[in-house]
Amino acid sequence: MFSHIMIGGDDLSVSKKFYDAVLATVDVPEGVMDPKGRLFYRTPTSVLAISVPIDGAPTTGANGGTIGFACDSPEQADAWHAAGIANGGMNVEDLPGWREGASGKVYLAYLLDPFGNKICALHR
Repeated sequence: MFSHIMIGGDDLSVSKKFYDAVLATVDVPEGVMDPKGRLFYRTPTSVLAISVPIDGAPTTGANGGTIGFACDSPEQADAWHAAGIANGGMNVEDLPGWREGASGKVYLAYLLDPFGNKICALHR
């Protein structure tokens, strides 16, 4: 449905430490910096990119936006959440757990990354 997702980060070494730890829990390889200084995480079906904002203004989290990462189990979502907290993330919303909604029962864990981007681990 999309070619990539790009978010901002004011210090990509901080972003790399955080996302290397969080994404390792869902089997995504370590991020790679490109010649322009942007950080990329690639899988066969997806790309997550992180860049210092090109307009020179500070990074701000997308108000109302969330990026979801698929997990194979509640335990994997918990490991994802713990890795994020240990690497500069902050819990947001409820603690990780099962939720009932219009799309059925799902296990969710939410974090803010070090620059305020809202991310989520989801097991269905």
